[in-house]
Amino acid sequence: MSLTRNRNYQLLWISQVLSGVGLSASVIAFPLLVLALTGSAAASGLVLGTIAAAQLLAGLPAGALVDRWDRKMIMLGCEATQVLAAASLVAALWWGQARLTHLVVVAAVMGASAALFRPAEDACLPRVVPDDQLSTAVALNAARSSMAQLSGTAAGGFLFAIARFVPFVADALAHAVACTLLVFLRVPPREARPEPTRHLGREITAGLQWVWGQRHIRVTALCAVVLNLFFSAFYLLVIVLAVARGVPSGQVGIMAAMLGVGGLLGALVASRLAQAVSPYVSIIAVFWVMATLIPVAVFLDSGYLLGLLLAAMALLPATANTTIITRQLLLTPDELRGRLSSVLGIVTGVAATLGPVLGGLLATAVSGTLAVLVCAGGIAAAAIVATLSPTLRSFPRHPVVAEPHRGP
Repeated sequence: MSLTRNRNYQLLWISQVLSGVGLSASVIAFPLLVLALTGSAAASGLVLGTIAAAQLLAGLPAGALVDRWDRKMIMLGCEATQVLAAASLVAALWWGQARLTHLVVVAAVMGASAALFRPAEDACLPRVVPDDQLSTAVALNAARSSMAQLSGTAAGGFLFAIARFVPFVADALAHAVACTLLVFLRVPPREARPEPTRHLGREITAGLQWVWGQRHIRVTALCAVVLNLFFSAFYLLVIVLAVARGVPSGQVGIMAAMLGVGGLLGALVASRLAQAVSPYVSIIAVFWVMATLIPVAVFLDSGYLLGLLLAAMALLPATANTTIITRQLLLTPDELRGRLSSVLGIVTGVAATLGPVLGGLLATAVSGTLAVLVCAGGIAAAAIVATLSPTLRSFPRHPVVAEPHRGP
């Protein structure tokens, strides 16, 4: 049965398109709202930082809880919670009672809900999709995320221009429909497992130890960390270079949109590419393409050309991600998949958070050209290590599905 006829996967996919659009609309509307209410850029940063901080702080316990509790109920609870959070903000804006503390609380709830939902969905995916279609499902999920982010970001700004509360109305409605769709999701029951007898902290530790002990998962996670760190730094540097060279703000916006378009196009072909090439090739290709294209930014002074460069760089990572995530899920026992997803989400999230910090430090310490070359050099060094890695060379093309884990 193809994924287009897989009722459960379709319910999950469509619900998360809606949820992603709503969340992206809120995320772009948050700083606009804070600026309108307080006039403070620092306060806007606080609210957006709260979303990221909540995701990171909730990440580790989220994975262990997902492996303990009913995953469908977790997803329903997360969606319902986000409906209430967005609705509370709509009510406060309608009655003119919105305060910064309220916005921070709503942002924290949204971040924590996202941190809990993602490992629950990731852990459910192999149970609603056959193993031989898992890579296609992972690629379609990546395309879904790109579509939701692009459309939600555009819609959020437009809706905010209508009225301040409108983006959050859309967010609440989107999550409400998503929650309703998930009610009809049927997830095959998991194997009976005794009630947890160990402390939650010990289960988190056991998950960390298992992930680190699997060499293929460990090495691919490190690859993702390095790429996220240096690319996030480079992305900030590109914006700094563009502004310094007099690129109009409208073209800077197009640059960001082109990155999303490249990611979307890459996700649409990721499944076929992942099946056509080995995991080793798909992973090292990303490193070498990035290392080759990053220095080109030094010679470009057009926002449109920089946008095309970013789009080209965004094409291949989706294939590598599809390859890596599919095999990580298949190599991981079902009762550890929640912790796998949360650990990987945290380490890549930390790298993506530290990347702009690194980019900012480079921009202030050295010239823009040298800063870009440092990013290229970092990825090139990682590319050499990845190319020579025996672990990546032996990465299984068709991994054996993991046996149940004996432990917490």
